Amino acid sequence: MILTQTEFLLPSQGADMSRWAVIACDQFTSDRGYWERLAGYVGESPSTLRLILPEVYLPDGDEKQRSRDIYAHMERYCSDGTLVGKNGFIIVERTLKNGKKRLGAVAAVDLEEYEYTPKNNARIKATEKTVEERLPARVALRKGALLEASHIMLLAENVLGLLREYADGEGETVYDFDLNMNGGHLKGKLIDDPAKLAAIENAALGGHDGLAFVVGDGNHSLAAAKKIWEEVKKDLSEEERKTSPARYATCEIVDIADGSLVFEPIHRVVYGADASLTEFLADKLSGDARAEAYYGGERTELHVASNSADAIADIQSALDEYAKAHEGAVTDYVHGDESALRAAKENGAVAVMMPCICKDTLFDYTVRRGVLPRKSFSMGDAEDKRYYCEARKIR
Repeated sequence: MILTQTEFLLPSQGADMSRWAVIACDQFTSDRGYWERLAGYVGESPSTLRLILPEVYLPDGDEKQRSRDIYAHMERYCSDGTLVGKNGFIIVERTLKNGKKRLGAVAAVDLEEYEYTPKNNARIKATEKTVEERLPARVALRKGALLEASHIMLLAENVLGLLREYADGEGETVYDFDLNMNGGHLKGKLIDDPAKLAAIENAALGGHDGLAFVVGDGNHSLAAAKKIWEEVKKDLSEEERKTSPARYATCEIVDIADGSLVFEPIHRVVYGADASLTEFLADKLSGDARAEAYYGGERTELHVASNSADAIADIQSALDEYAKAHEGAVTDYVHGDESALRAAKENGAVAVMMPCICKDTLFDYTVRRGVLPRKSFSMGDAEDKRYYCEARKIR
């Protein structure tokens, strides 16, 4: 089985859930003010903010002390009654700030079924390139952790009907509260029925040559968990490997067809480049669709592949080739058309306006070509990302 029920740890009755759940650690990485305001709101209340290391603080060089504080809070929450165990899987209904609702199933996934290398036969695949330099901090933190709190989201096909059925059916409501910092609302229903979770897995396995899930968010956290499991299992017997909590990672399963999931492009702004880059791209790329590059107020039309996923991969490949020959060329990843054009204009850089990936091409691309380049797409606004809520013991 790819998915399994598990014992989730949730705050005991009466806890302030709006202070407990916080946004994913890899959001607002350039906005310390967000995290300072969040810390002020949380105060001394129990919170997943104490269980994570927001990436905005990584440049400070105090990871070891922050990790020790995190481990101490994990031990305390498990020993002082802050957290209580609930066995099963959780159907999540997230109401976004725009009012749209997103359904998901939170369960433990088998890391033996996941791979992040470009071409593989795994049943859970990464969609974007894993940047190895981003893994050490996550690996180091997870190695000493008693608990995990997860922001990983896996995308599936053909499961939306089941998620709706289970959301409307019987189960214990384990949380129902407004999220902080403009995050919307979160409701969770616990279901203790392995057959229902198996039905979700079987539906996801319905196509694409055995590929069940692709990673929509949190791939570097999942990759870190995989790396640790590969080390841990070396010292375990075959029987111990079957039940080790380190073998699993908590993920939320969401149907890629869910109407709340909106894919948005992430543009490239290349500093230290000039018109030679736009000319290079125009000469290098080909296809029936169109993209654009801008330098110094001049627009260059690019001919690219009609399949948006292929177009993104081809453009990034050309940018990488250009960068190898131009040492001073540095690429930044920018959300929003206006932001990309403004950044290029103000800094004398080149803005490459990337295509928006079509959701219905993502599984096909992943099977055919492997992983997309890093930062190929974004799913909604930062406030709409997954909040940490459920915890699980990993040792």
